[in-house]
Amino acid sequence: MTTSASLPATPAPQASGVGSVTDRLVEANRKYASAFSDPGMDARPVLQVAVVACMDARLDLHAALGLELGDCHTIRNAGGVVTDDTIRSLTISQRALGTRAVILIHHTGCGLESLTEDFRHELEDEVGQRPAWAVEAFRDVDQDVRQSMQRVRTNPFLLFRDDVRGFVFDVHTGLLREIDPAS
Repeated sequence: MTTSASLPATPAPQASGVGSVTDRLVEANRKYASAFSDPGMDARPVLQVAVVACMDARLDLHAALGLELGDCHTIRNAGGVVTDDTIRSLTISQRALGTRAVILIHHTGCGLESLTEDFRHELEDEVGQRPAWAVEAFRDVDQDVRQSMQRVRTNPFLLFRDDVRGFVFDVHTGLLREIDPAS
């Protein structure tokens, strides 16, 4: 597996024939597709679970959770925060595709711990328009997991709100630490 640690620090010039990162990814897809065979799977996850996690590149959710292709729905965004769009995806996952459990995964060293809502104001100053979305920055990762669990557990669009558990993934050890929703 190639990781960013094995990539050159600066992009190779186009003249060398290497192309852009996107070109490399498209070429990797061609190689993948040449050996691909349709697994014959349904869009319904085998384990009937949806995992909401941060988009951080250090989180390999399938490896960390022992998941295989087709086991779960994975919903990722900055911070793994339960936003309106996350609720939209979870609602479709549950009501149309049969998931019953929700796992929330935040992580140590998240970039949202160093941002504030000032980020939105800076964007507004730069481009002349304030983003419609909130940054959802936080200082306490455990509390943010609790807030996300509460947002899932109280949302009327979701059918299954009892099996909702939240965790913090330690980016240095790879271990999950479960968060008590009541603490």
